[in-house]
Amino acid sequence: MAHHFGLAKDRTVYYCADYALRFSTANGIGFGNTVLSLSRLEKFDDRPFIVCVVTPRENRLVLANASFLKKISHTSQELRENNIRGSFNGSDIVREFQGMRNEPTNFERLFAIHEGIEFEDNLRRLVEATTNIVGGCDAA
Repeated sequence: MAHHFGLAKDRTVYYCADYALRFSTANGIGFGNTVLSLSRLEKFDDRPFIVCVVTPRENRLVLANASFLKKISHTSQELRENNIRGSFNGSDIVREFQGMRNEPTNFERLFAIHEGIEFEDNLRRLVEATTNIVGGCDAA
């Protein structure tokens, strides 16, 4: 497949100058699997970063550039603006952004918005959102 489409492979990411692609399997439409580390995403964040969620019933595509992440869930305790750590899960990818569903019919418009946001600005937002996560149960 990669050769047919002119894609190079960097571990789990297939990419070319125009886009990057990561396959992730799930049992259903919602998926909590770890997708990629934030530091690896930074390398591909200048092009549409598409996650193909492969389920038994269907395959679904979502954009997972930094602008479309809510937080960094996995092993992110040391995440800081000067220390890019942690990975994002499928559940961290927004399903709607600025009133548009995160689906292929909106990818061009969504990515155009993303291009106007610097990675550092997204990183700052993700650090804040991630450090505001409180573990454990809330007291009643």
